[in-house]
Amino acid sequence: MKKRQDADFWVDRPVLVTGATGLLGSWLTKKLVELGAELVCLVRDWIPESELLRSQSIERVRVVRGHVQDLALLERILGEYEIDTVFHLAAQTIVTIANRNPISTFGTNIGGTWTLLEASRRSPTVKQVVVTSSDKAYGEHEALPYLENYPLQGRYAYDVSKSCADLIAQSYSLTFGLPVAITRCGNFFGGGDLNWNRIVPGTIRSVLRGRRPVVRSDGRHIRDYFYVEDAVAANMLLAERLAESRSLSGSAFNFSFERPLSVLEMVHLILNLMSSSLQPDVRNEYTCEIEKQYLSAEKAKTVLGWKPTYTLEDGLNRTIQWYDKLIRTEV
Repeated sequence: MKKRQDADFWVDRPVLVTGATGLLGSWLTKKLVELGAELVCLVRDWIPESELLRSQSIERVRVVRGHVQDLALLERILGEYEIDTVFHLAAQTIVTIANRNPISTFGTNIGGTWTLLEASRRSPTVKQVVVTSSDKAYGEHEALPYLENYPLQGRYAYDVSKSCADLIAQSYSLTFGLPVAITRCGNFFGGGDLNWNRIVPGTIRSVLRGRRPVVRSDGRHIRDYFYVEDAVAANMLLAERLAESRSLSGSAFNFSFERPLSVLEMVHLILNLMSSSLQPDVRNEYTCEIEKQYLSAEKAKTVLGWKPTYTLEDGLNRTIQWYDKLIRTEV
């Protein structure tokens, strides 16, 4: 297989992105627009601060307002725009919200996935679907790092929603022959993440405003952190490989820097990169989270020829620059 992404693959290709105003969706849409794809974006909530709007990429795409659980709407989009490739990113992505409002999380993450896949199954034009899952789909395992053949055994609400969506995607490949593949990544970070409760944007904003960064857990949880532009490249590469080889249908791939860090280690890394002497405010308020969770990306490297473009520090520096510009414009 080819070792690099093929920019020509995307020229004039009709593509649907669900969840286009989210962190990953915004950057993915921006990149696909740059490469000349014919983009249709399904948007539920209008988020003026999202990278999709700030970069003005939204002015170069077709926007459909609606919910990913609306089967008739999805069938209309796929049919009228003759969609060839689907990136399914729409999801409720916040663990704490899932713990407070599990029904809305299950509805979007599980129901939205089967609805999107059912519409794709009925479409005569859809040739490949990439579903964004998560390392949370694995649930908790003693053996680390997680491999793609580990059972999906989420227990907490958010983790269960990702396990179910992931399994549904695999089922649509096996049962109906739908060409669908799955990405599993750790915690995304990058410019445009406006959920300030997340450790990367929250820490950066606190430092820029001269405040101690808040750590709501005990800071010892170990996670994968993955830069959004590398996540964009990973999703696009998987779509290209799936178009080349239907044998990849039903497959899942981990993407990771393979550099797990505790929450406190990540906070201190950001503080160092920002030359800050502030100390974190550790509150130890959060429960219902897995203690250690990180991924092996060996399969993606071997099968897809993937490798990250950025280092963890590269991604953090680019992210810091994005938020510095955002905060300065607010003053």
